[in-house]
Amino acid sequence: MNFPLDIVSLRQRYLDGTLHPLDVIEEIVRRIGDDAHRVWIHRLPLAELRDYVLALRAQDPAQLPLYGIPFAIKDNIDLAGAPTTAGCPQFAYQPQRHASVVQRLIDAGAIPIGKTNLDQFATGLNGTRSPYGPCRNAYHPDYISGGSSSGSAVAVALGQASFSLGTDTAGSGRVPAAFNNLVGVKPTRGWLSTRGVVPACRSLDCVSIFALNTADAASVLAVAAGPDEQDAYSRPMLTHGFDFGRAEVFRFGVPRAEQLQFFGNQQAAELFQRSCAALRAIGGTAVEIDFSPFLQAARLLYDGPWVAERYAAIREFFDTQPEAIDPAVRQIIGGANKFSAADAYSGMYQLEALRKEANAVWQQIDCLLTPTAGTIYRIAEMLADPIRLNANLGYYTNFMNLLDCAAIAVPAGFQDDGLPFGITLAAPAHQDVPLLHLAGKYLNGARAASAPTEELLAGRIRVAVCGAHLAGLPLNHQLTDRGAHLVARTTSSADYRLYALPGGPPHRPGMVRVAAGESGGPIELEIWEMAAREFGSFVAGIPAPLGIGTVTLANGEKVQGFVCEPYALTDALDITRFGGWRAYLQQRG
Repeated sequence: MNFPLDIVSLRQRYLDGTLHPLDVIEEIVRRIGDDAHRVWIHRLPLAELRDYVLALRAQDPAQLPLYGIPFAIKDNIDLAGAPTTAGCPQFAYQPQRHASVVQRLIDAGAIPIGKTNLDQFATGLNGTRSPYGPCRNAYHPDYISGGSSSGSAVAVALGQASFSLGTDTAGSGRVPAAFNNLVGVKPTRGWLSTRGVVPACRSLDCVSIFALNTADAASVLAVAAGPDEQDAYSRPMLTHGFDFGRAEVFRFGVPRAEQLQFFGNQQAAELFQRSCAALRAIGGTAVEIDFSPFLQAARLLYDGPWVAERYAAIREFFDTQPEAIDPAVRQIIGGANKFSAADAYSGMYQLEALRKEANAVWQQIDCLLTPTAGTIYRIAEMLADPIRLNANLGYYTNFMNLLDCAAIAVPAGFQDDGLPFGITLAAPAHQDVPLLHLAGKYLNGARAASAPTEELLAGRIRVAVCGAHLAGLPLNHQLTDRGAHLVARTTSSADYRLYALPGGPPHRPGMVRVAAGESGGPIELEIWEMAAREFGSFVAGIPAPLGIGTVTLANGEKVQGFVCEPYALTDALDITRFGGWRAYLQQRG
């Protein structure tokens, strides 16, 4: 069986009934086979995968944004019932609960396939530092896959998952995307909870997303993002400022020619110049910037006291079982010994100064364009020179979290040998939505984030209610129990009809939009706003034939709201003339 795994295609086939999640799961198991690319550390048995499919049986595919969508999880992120190894068998433990971000995805209908290979303790950008074997590039098995989220990227590139979770402290969610022709989202720090993630540098860590296109990435980000009161580093998602991704003109920064590094790879240099030309073609103006504050910040990550944070994350294990740790990883983390508390403060002072210099650069540009990595290496080359070559891979990535940037890695063509090349678009924190928009435009045909997705990315979503969820009516508590607030009283546009449905629970209306030329009327609505994290459970409790769809308001604005499937209108009472559910109830006495 052959079918595309992008989210839009799968959802459409689920909705039209031509594909079932079990078909997808069984095909993925077949595709994985003997795992020649060393993608997986732990795969869920087919029986467990079927349990996830069975759990979706009572759900409406239209109501769960990731219904039946298979995904992979980097093995430093907890999946209840599966061991978390962080790429080190001796470190492994059995989590009793899902990581917060994994739970959100499963609640939205996604199906975890298993845990993927990584550079041990998420320390590396190349994918070879694993006792489970080097993860092989999806396009050429002799080449590195990128790391540390190696298996997560290759799983998506090989068609073994629709999307995957990685982590990104120094570039681990972007370098593997570039080397495997994927979109890689490194969101603003704190947008995705890191509760249930083995830390690398806890103050810098991000959960990242690998996807086949920007639309899929936006869909996953919309579900996965949101505040977590149990994560000290979680923070509200803000959306503000100029949406350069949708603007006709914008300014993108490019490092000075002498600051660009391709490490002898002339084809990568040429592909980067083509990317600059492509951005200019869609309205961008290139602005040459001084990249030095970014480069200096990048050096702090491994040459400064932040390496001590990696030691702090696994201190007890590192001290008691050093022989269990990959030699390159041990060498890097062992470097923490040379830093004192005074060095840590000196590093923080230096970083603040560099942040001020970088902020001056941001005043000149809307976003920054760089290669994701200047070159790529064979596995044998990396194993022969693991520290120096890995440092080359981080030239354009290591500064991002230290300087609090959001970034998205985007495919940007192929070398003559068939290996992918990628670019990264970056901007200050909370500019994730404009970056998604610009990446979609750059890819020329990839769908950018839709307006409903933007609401979710902002951390809040508005819902139009027309019946028993109105203030003071019996089901309103389903909103208030979730912390929802009434933000507006209004009406729908004048092309809806309202019905009192027969059977089922009492006092149940159904609102249906009429076809062009048919008579309708404005229907009384209340607009309630709730946290995006609460939306999935709210929708899951809505019984058929009702559901959530797009409702047009009197002012032409479109919001999510209650709609009714037309089949339920047989024997229903048309109550449109009352203008709303309250008026109908008052008439009934």
